[in-house]
Amino acid sequence: MQRALSFDSSPPLSIPLRFIVSTPAFVLLAGILLFWYGPTALISRWNSSALAITHLFTLGVLGNVMAGALMQILPVATGIHVISAKTTAYVVHVSLCLGSIILATAFIMFSPVLFGLALVLLAAGMWWFAVAVLFGMWVHRKQATKGSPTILMAVRLAVISLVITVLLGLTLAGSIALELPLPRQLTDLHASWGTLGWVGILIIGISFQVIPMFQVTELYPKFITRWLALVIFIILGLTTANSLVNWSIKTEVSLLISSAAILAYLVYAAVTFDVLRQRKRPEPDTTTLFWLTSIASLAACFPVWLLHIANVADLSVTLGVLFIIGFAWSAVNGMLYKILPFLLWYNTQRKLTIALRSVPKVKHFMPDSYVRPQVYAHWIALSLLIMASIWPHWLTHLSAIALCVSALWLMLNMKQALQLYLHAKYAIKRELKEKESTNPAG
Repeated sequence: MQRALSFDSSPPLSIPLRFIVSTPAFVLLAGILLFWYGPTALISRWNSSALAITHLFTLGVLGNVMAGALMQILPVATGIHVISAKTTAYVVHVSLCLGSIILATAFIMFSPVLFGLALVLLAAGMWWFAVAVLFGMWVHRKQATKGSPTILMAVRLAVISLVITVLLGLTLAGSIALELPLPRQLTDLHASWGTLGWVGILIIGISFQVIPMFQVTELYPKFITRWLALVIFIILGLTTANSLVNWSIKTEVSLLISSAAILAYLVYAAVTFDVLRQRKRPEPDTTTLFWLTSIASLAACFPVWLLHIANVADLSVTLGVLFIIGFAWSAVNGMLYKILPFLLWYNTQRKLTIALRSVPKVKHFMPDSYVRPQVYAHWIALSLLIMASIWPHWLTHLSAIALCVSALWLMLNMKQALQLYLHAKYAIKRELKEKESTNPAG
């Protein structure tokens, strides 16, 4: 049984659209940067170019699309409205885009001044977003729809994880900006709260809604929607406590906690695969293929992590590629092919009181046969990136080109959808005028 959705509560199109259209541009920018710096960007996660590319993805790509998706899905799926949505969208989008670019530049140039400027922009935008979402949950808590508490739990924990990520990032960036010793023990915590917390928990929470809705599946099992996000959040809390306390079994406890985190995400991957396997539509569409890529990448993190902790090789970059690009970006890319067409279709006929022949169907905005090749381009880029993380000298430039091609393909697909939307709005206006002229009394 599907949850009831309130489409009348959908925010103006401009709110989620600005975030969505910015996303592939940052993927393209990350690909260009990867090509420019070549193998050095994938030799170590600590290289300045690697840090720049990573933050372009986590902030510019995932931050943009997840902020936009959250501002769209919250009111429709849960009845909760973000406070001052239009102002929040403007402030967050500007600060996120500018801050991401300046931060990437700061890593490359290692400029304390730029780190300070990026710190101000990103902190202001992320704090504004967190307060607007959490305060909105409190103010509109009585309007929450039936079945929404599980989604709201995941969103709330994800946003709290974002706050913690920002606090840790402020500490790290502030140390560089003030030219103080860098507290290295906080870097892993910053990465963990940002990826496993903010990104991971939010994707999990959103998938509880969008997979049943767009893939026509049964709802996720209650034990997953009720407990999984909370378990991951608690694990991250234990990770933080263990890293800040000095004791003799710190390494052993860290390994145990990491194993629990991996297990939690493996459970999510297995359950999501089972939910998708039982979808009502037997033929997989493009979004289905992206979701399957996402959970396969997530599952692949487990053997790679085992090899990494066994000191077979330093596979930290491979893990980052699998989680950030394989899991997170694959899921987000796939969701865009459902969310954007639906938003454009809904807003073409949102204020109409009569049916018009000039209103396109949802599937016309991004026909599956037309957008399908982009998933193949994504597979090639992801495969090359995984191999390049192991053999950077041979495959980095090729993987960067493939990533840019995939991003440009997505941009082209978005451009076609937006052109159809503008054409449809014009055609609707013209058809309404024709009806008025032929039936003045009506």
